[in-house]
Amino acid sequence: MNYGAINIDYETMGGTPVFTGTRVPIQTLFDYIEGGDDLNEFLDDYPTVLKEVAIQVLEMAKKTLTNEKMLYENFAG
Repeated sequence: MNYGAINIDYETMGGTPVFTGTRVPIQTLFDYIEGGDDLNEFLDDYPTVLKEVAIQVLEMAKKTLTNEKMLYENFAG
């Protein structure tokens, strides 16, 4: 399945969500940020990921985490 900037295909990385057109897991971007690195360092280390696409992924996360309905549907326990 393709979600714009994110692709999930069981034949690519076993279904791990990756940046569309790459084999770079989305989780890698969040690991960089969590580790204190900035977006440019991530992009330098993964040149197959376009800056615009990385920003789209961050925007998707922002929309998910700042929308009460989305939070409820995805994270209410």
